[in-house]
Amino acid sequence: MDINLSDFHFLRPLWLLLLPFAAVLPWLWRRSRDLQRRLRSNIAEHLLPHLLIAPQDQQWLRPVHLVCALLALGALAAAGPTWEQDRPDFLQNRAPLIIALDLSPSMDANDVQPTRLEAAKHKLHDLIQRRAGARNALIAYAGSAHLVLPPTDDPALLDTFIQALGTDLIGKPGKNVGAVIDQAKRLLSAEKAPGTLLLITDGADTSALAGLDKQLDDSALQVLILAVGNEDGGIIHTADGQPRTDSNGRPALGSFDQAALKQLASTLDAPLGSLTLNNDDLDWIELHAQQHFQSASDEQRELHWKDAGYWLCWPLLLIAFFSVRKGWSLNWMAGFLLAMGIGLQPSPAQANALTDAFLTPDQQGRWAFEHGHFPQAAAHFVDPYWKGIAAYNAADFDLALASFARLETPQAYFYLGNIYVRRFKFDEAIAAYTQALKLQPQFPEATANLALAMALQKDTESAEKNAPKVKPDAIKMDKAPGKGQSRTVQTDRAASDEQWLQNLTTSPAKFLKQKFSLQDQAGVKP
Repeated sequence: MDINLSDFHFLRPLWLLLLPFAAVLPWLWRRSRDLQRRLRSNIAEHLLPHLLIAPQDQQWLRPVHLVCALLALGALAAAGPTWEQDRPDFLQNRAPLIIALDLSPSMDANDVQPTRLEAAKHKLHDLIQRRAGARNALIAYAGSAHLVLPPTDDPALLDTFIQALGTDLIGKPGKNVGAVIDQAKRLLSAEKAPGTLLLITDGADTSALAGLDKQLDDSALQVLILAVGNEDGGIIHTADGQPRTDSNGRPALGSFDQAALKQLASTLDAPLGSLTLNNDDLDWIELHAQQHFQSASDEQRELHWKDAGYWLCWPLLLIAFFSVRKGWSLNWMAGFLLAMGIGLQPSPAQANALTDAFLTPDQQGRWAFEHGHFPQAAAHFVDPYWKGIAAYNAADFDLALASFARLETPQAYFYLGNIYVRRFKFDEAIAAYTQALKLQPQFPEATANLALAMALQKDTESAEKNAPKVKPDAIKMDKAPGKGQSRTVQTDRAASDEQWLQNLTTSPAKFLKQKFSLQDQAGVKP
């Protein structure tokens, strides 16, 4: 093991104050056993050597010496000696990636089979599977940019929305990369971490390149450009598979402007790659994302050092093992009382409740929560936020609603909105999400759920308006009134709130098209 002495230091140096006490301990023990010093007040000092017979101690190792060694090594171990920076192995897999997919009509060209867009979606499916556990966001853009999904580590949810994307979802023509960069910067400011923006496109609007480089100033955002298409271009097809024609009735060709892409890459100082049939493009994306995340993290985050103190635990155990010898004894009561006084916090003891004597209700609730016992956690928690979280995970929405209603925080209003959506109270849900965004404007999850609640409300009102009003001919009951039987039906919870909301009354493609249209009409930043 190579030790760089220039980097050697202690993480918790205050523990080193025990070293002087460990050094003085043998002297104090020897002083306490000095009979001459204890009898000097009663017998003349010049007579003591002649009156006392002190046998020669043949043992040089005493319990006090082992205690001294234990204190010294324990102090060094607790102080945390270190000389090497800690770089976790999983660091490279945590680089957040923002995927921006071009949905302009030229992406329907068939020079890349089956189309440029479908090939890109297939490649993104492989990419998010490789990045399992990392956070990925999705932006769709053409003449405007729209957030499809905020950063998530759920590849199945992300893939669902990727496969729902089509060139008919955004009505505004163009390739607005500036709007994409603005969206990505807002996402990263909420994530508070450096990240990478992956642009997947077949061209660029060279007339709108001015000022793009200034948008990236003082930003922890790196841009990668993945080109899709061939220089010869291809025929653009409509949604039903028919070739799209121009004003002269000739098949429309999807242009692939490599010169424009190179100019875009030069303006953004971004690496430019191309879609490949193998995994070389995926390796290229991950390599650049990991390198950027590591370099930016080293600049922004505090240095973390490996605590090497645990290596001293082995000699400590060895010394403790050899201290168990016949005839050796130590008075540990003082040390035990000191440890009890430092380590235990006073808590009210209750009769016949051992855990209540040592753990607060919130501590018991946290233990149950971390072990997945959500109903028990909700019963123990006193803190209203954690009580609401536990009740929400236990599907006890009445208790969760009552708990979150006592708070005025963005997170509490966010969960209130989720509960109202589950109960199809869309007006209350929209109000709750709006209040959460007032308190915390950079809240991607609340922004996404607000748009979804508005779309669901619109779909529900439309369905109710168009529903046929037909009265039944007759109503029959198999049980007399008051004689029916009730039964509790257990249903599986969705893996996430996003999945549950997604599976409601609208499809992802229909929802996205409505959302993008409303945002373009309002002219607001989504």
